Amino acid sequence: MIGYGFLYAVAGAMFAAFALLSAADRGNPRRWGNAGFYALISLSFIAGDRLGDLGNGVLVLGLVAIAGTGLMGRGAGPTTSAAQRRAEASRRGDRLFLPALVIPVVALLGSLPFLPPFKQSALGHAAAALVDPKQATLVALTCGVLLALAIGYAWLRPRLATPFAEGLRLMDGVGWAAILPQMLASLGAVFLLAQVGDVVGGIARLAIPDGSLIAAVAVYALGMAAFTMVMGNAFAAFPVMFAGVGMPILVRHYHGDPAVIAAIGMLAGFCGTLITPMAANFNLVPAALLDLKDKSAVIRAQIPTALPLLAANILLLYLLGFR
Repeated sequence: MIGYGFLYAVAGAMFAAFALLSAADRGNPRRWGNAGFYALISLSFIAGDRLGDLGNGVLVLGLVAIAGTGLMGRGAGPTTSAAQRRAEASRRGDRLFLPALVIPVVALLGSLPFLPPFKQSALGHAAAALVDPKQATLVALTCGVLLALAIGYAWLRPRLATPFAEGLRLMDGVGWAAILPQMLASLGAVFLLAQVGDVVGGIARLAIPDGSLIAAVAVYALGMAAFTMVMGNAFAAFPVMFAGVGMPILVRHYHGDPAVIAAIGMLAGFCGTLITPMAANFNLVPAALLDLKDKSAVIRAQIPTALPLLAANILLLYLLGFR
C-alpha cells in the first residue's frame, strides 16, 4: 500500500540529487557544506525510521552544526541568463504555467475516490487497496509533482539534470530556513509531550473571567498568534494552545465545535506567521532573494493585513464555534 514511504523516498531522492550536484559545483567554495547538509536531509527521509531516536538526534545536530557555523553558501552552477529567460517566456507565453497547474489538479482528482460520494464505489475500493486513505492527498500531490516533471521533460526537453540544478539553485538561495517548518513542528510535538499546554491552560484560566466566552475565545486566538510569533510556525503552536485552552475550555466547558475551533484557531496562528521574523522561510528569505535593503520589508507590508484578519478570526470563532 502506497503511503508515507513513497513520499519520503521521492523527497530523499531529490535531496540526494541536490547533495551530488552541490559536491560537483566547483564554483561554490562551500560546496562540501551544502553537500553535507542536503545529504543529511536525504538520509533523514530515506532511512530516518531505521536510525532510531539517537541516530535522528545526532543527524539533527549535524544539520544545526553545518548551518550554524556558516558552512553553507550559494552555488554557482550554470544557468540561463535573464535575457534568455525573458525570451523563452515570451515564446512560450502563459503555457509555461501548465505543468505547475497539473500538480493541484492531480492532487484533487487523486483525493476524490476517498470522499463519501465515491468511497463505496468500485473506484473507491480499488483506490483504498492501492493507497493508504490517511495519506491519499499527499500521495496524489507527489504524483502530481512527478507528472508535472515528466511533462516538463517531454515538452521543454531540458538536460536530465537541469530541473534538479534549478531546484538546487533555489534551495541554495533559501538555505537552512527550508527545513525550519519541520524543526518547529517537531518542537510543537516536544512541547505537547512536555505538557506545556497544561501550564498554558492553567495561566489562561487565571486570566479568563468566569462565564466570559468572548474572553476565552480571545485568549485562545491571541495565544495562537502569540505562540506562532515565538515559535515561527502555527503547526508548532497549535498542539500547545489547543491542549491548553481549545480543548479543556472552549470544547469541554463551553461545548464548542472542535472542527471550527481547530480550523479558525490555525487561521489565527497564521496571522502571527505574517508578522514574525521567526517565520524566516516566509518573511526573511523572500527579502533576501529579492535583495531588499530592508530585511523586514515583507513583515512591514503584512502587518496591516494580519491585525484586522486576527480580529476577524476572533469574531468568526465566537459566532460560528458555539451553538
